[in-house]
Order: sequence, then structure tokens, then C-alpha cells
Amino acid sequence: MSETPHLSGPFRIGDRVQLTGPKGRMHTITLREAGELHTHNGVLKHSLLVGQPDGSVVTNSSGHDYLAVRPLLRDFVMSMPRGAAIVYPKDAAQILAQADVFPGATVVEAGVGSGALSLWLLRAIGPAGRLLSFERREEFAEVARANVETFHGEHPATWEVVVGDLVESLPDAVAPASVDRVVLDMLAPWECIDAVADALTPGGVVLCYIATATQLSRVAEYIRATGLFTEPDASETMIRGWHVEGLAVRPDHRMVAHTGFLITARRLAPGAIPPEVKRRASKSSYGDEDVELWTPGAVGDREITDKNLRKRVREAQKSAEGVRQSVAGAAAPTEGAPAPE
Repeated sequence: MSETPHLSGPFRIGDRVQLTGPKGRMHTITLREAGELHTHNGVLKHSLLVGQPDGSVVTNSSGHDYLAVRPLLRDFVMSMPRGAAIVYPKDAAQILAQADVFPGATVVEAGVGSGALSLWLLRAIGPAGRLLSFERREEFAEVARANVETFHGEHPATWEVVVGDLVESLPDAVAPASVDRVVLDMLAPWECIDAVADALTPGGVVLCYIATATQLSRVAEYIRATGLFTEPDASETMIRGWHVEGLAVRPDHRMVAHTGFLITARRLAPGAIPPEVKRRASKSSYGDEDVELWTPGAVGDREITDKNLRKRVREAQKSAEGVRQSVAGAAAPTEGAPAPE
């Protein structure tokens, strides 16, 4: 029996299962020996799911049917405990595409937040890659570790979390010009651009995920001023769902609109000077008053209370511990049964 949750095939002990029951209510469980899901609609034994194929329908003690599927990664990140705001799936997909994160890549991420983007990056780099995640707050790092371990069933061997400041810690963590991709999800990414430039290999990509237009302006101007990168490219991603039922085909009344901006640039080779880009005259300079608008308070840095954060840490660790116990129980031989060779 494998020691990590499976992503395909029949359900086994330790797997996470998303159950959709009466009225579309969803429950996500981790399959355990003798485990049961109790709701006001009755009891569903975990043993009914073990051995069933993904996409099966099972019936609980009160005759209610439940659709059982493995949660997709996007489902998991939207429901996992959060210490900090997460990178939404629509932005995570664009980050992987625009930064061109590839199997075997060495990737640096800061900050780790609740671990949502870390999960996408780990999947993209594969078993031969390396992800180095920096986080200033230990509490956020604990939530991220627990969430990633919950999804993987263990701490991935390709992932390292460093609690500390990127500018101070990155030079000791990686060799100069050895990092393929850098993703900065922080309030003031321009403070890290110089350190990132030293770490990136020529042709490597830096991508910043930022919330406001003032942040976008400042980081773009800083990247340009270094002379070490290609012209920065900025964008945002919006998704509009559609209602499709017979001839009733129309856009949904609600949509996932602005969540953040993405800005990317590539590291130039040492000494390289790119061709000059001709632009129309514009107000590209800024003064002290403009800089004041880029301070953390002005751009709306939201703080989470210590009490709330401690609660999120406990929730994430409890979820990870449940997976570890299920895996340990599945790996232990039952009484009277021969031990695996």
C-alpha cells in the first residue's frame, strides 16, 4: 500500500474524497479504517468508498446518494485553511504559463502565504525540480507546510521553506545565476529585484503578483531602472462563467474579476544592452508624493489578528495530522495478516 494519497485509480485508505450530496452540499474527507461521515442526512461509512472507482455514487444509511470524486487541486486550494490570502487558480495557471515553469526547474517563491501557489509550482517542477519558498512569518509558514503535507500526504522532497527575508537569505540559499524562475507575491517586490537579478540565470524569468495599480507602476519602473531585465510585461486575468442549459445560454450574473496583476521580465546576459524601445512621451518619472502612495498603509496591506491566525494554524495542522494517521494506519499490517515484504 502506498504511503501517499493517490491521484487516480480506485479509492484507497488515506485518499481525499469530495462528496456531493443532497442539495449540492459538498464534504471533503480523508478515507480511514472504520471512518464515518455523519450528517443530518445520515451516516456514510468510509468502507463503502474503498475500492470504488473515481466518480462513483454511494448511498448512506438514510438512502441519500453521494457523488464521490477526488478533489482537484483547484478544489483543494479554495477550501484549505488560510493564514494569508491565497493565489486563486486563475492566477496560478497564468503564473505557470507566463513564467514558463517547467519540469526540473529551480524556482524561488516569496512569500509562501498559505501554500496555494506552492502546490501549483511543485506540480509543475516535477520530481526533478527544486522549489525554495521564503516567508517572513513563521505562522504563515506553518499553515503552508500543513496544507502542502495534507495534499501530498508528506513533505515533498523537492520543497524547502525558509523563514526569513528574501533579500537577506537568498544569497546564502542559492548560487549566483543558478535560479530559473522567481515568483514574488508580496507587498513591495521592488525591494527584492536586485537580489533576484543576482540569483537568476541569464534568460530566467521574474514574475511579480501584486494587487494594486500603484504597486504595478513602481515595480515596473524599478525593473526598467536596473537595466538588467527585458521590458516588463503586465497583465491581469478575468474569468466569466456561462450558464448553459438547453437554449438558455447566457453569461453568469457574477464573475471572478480582478484579483491581482502579473508583471514579468527576463534576466539579460551580463553586459547586454537591449535595443531601445521607442515610446510616446509620458509621465514616467515620479516624486516623493508619488512614492508615499506606494507605502504599505496606502496600498491597503491587510493584517490578520494573532488569534485568528493561531486558529488557522491549528486547522491546517489538524488536517495534515489526519492524513498522516490515515497513511500510518494503512501502512500497518492488520492483526493476523502477513507483514509486507
